[in-house]
Amino acid sequence: MTTNATDHSPTDAPADAPVNWTTLFIIGILNLGAVTAVPWYGITQGYSVAAWICFGVFAIANGMSITAGYHRLWSHRAYNAHWIVRLALMIFGTMALQNSILVWSSNHRTHHQHVDDNDRDPYSAKRGFWFSHIGWMLRNYPSSRTDLSNVRDLKDDPLVMFQYRFYVPLALLINFGLVFLVGWLVNDFWGVFLLAGVARLVFSHHVTWFINSLAHWWGTQPYTDKNTARDNPILAFMTYGEGYHNFHHLYANDYRNAVRWWQWDPTKWLIASLERIGLTSNLRRMPDVTIQQARLSMQFQHLEMKLADTKHWTPRIDLEHLREQVRAQMAHEYEAFRSTLAEWSKIRDAWYADARQRLMRSWEKAKFRAHSREVLFRLRMQQRRLQLLSAQFA
Repeated sequence: MTTNATDHSPTDAPADAPVNWTTLFIIGILNLGAVTAVPWYGITQGYSVAAWICFGVFAIANGMSITAGYHRLWSHRAYNAHWIVRLALMIFGTMALQNSILVWSSNHRTHHQHVDDNDRDPYSAKRGFWFSHIGWMLRNYPSSRTDLSNVRDLKDDPLVMFQYRFYVPLALLINFGLVFLVGWLVNDFWGVFLLAGVARLVFSHHVTWFINSLAHWWGTQPYTDKNTARDNPILAFMTYGEGYHNFHHLYANDYRNAVRWWQWDPTKWLIASLERIGLTSNLRRMPDVTIQQARLSMQFQHLEMKLADTKHWTPRIDLEHLREQVRAQMAHEYEAFRSTLAEWSKIRDAWYADARQRLMRSWEKAKFRAHSREVLFRLRMQQRRLQLLSAQFA
């Protein structure tokens, strides 16, 4: 895995930005309670099994509501959801105490539009780990001002606007009312309040914030190096699948963050499972050929870099001869890559033309799918050959 050490000086220094006292107070009190009151109570009184279960259930419900709801449903419109699903995601997303859907989505869309731009990205990773993780919220930086003009589509959603208008009372009611009610029902009022209330909020906050910070610093870039976003399976496990961030920044409207069957993305599995029972629909996904094209383009780029870096070459061999040999093999692979993509473009254009004319019969659709599978197979085989070629420099 690689890390990103690039750091640019912020254009609006901390001294120039007024402190956001409300956010500072809330985050400060919660984190102080999490490192003092929560362990103190655990040591002196102990937490019941019910308190731990409540912590786990609420933490997962909050996390999945942010990833499946705030992020993939409302920020990126990656799928459609039944009102029952949207209501549940709104309730538990509000409980996560990460602002309203409207504000959260607006900031996130701005982040994607201006990623790594210190002047316009609300939580630019190039302004440092602390800033992108939490610092951007503690002061009223010009770069973090919310402009709701980019969420006009969400203003047409009655549920989103209801939450926006009554966010504070809803957040207080759900966080205190629901937690207190459950604590009273299981006869462990303070245990549930501290563990499933305070500790749960702090845990949920930092899990989300790691995507803004750590997922732009730690990991690999198999799809693009045009921004700082990284793919990291460890972070994906912690963040309900959001850790495959390099893919996400290239294909933000895909309902998936992890595209391989073995990659951890419970948010994707939840959305796909709900589709089977009719509660989600219109799941958006990038074509496999397009994704494979991005992976191969990055492999060619990495090989070019290794060819230019002589430290990867063994001094005992004929350096120039092997370099020319590898370059010739790379040229052959690249020509095959371009040829495959050209063939795919023709197939795709023909498909779109026929679709527009509504003349595509079922057997033609099957023929198109067969051609697509063939192109994808050839691209994957080429990826394996490039991996073997790259292994010569390991």
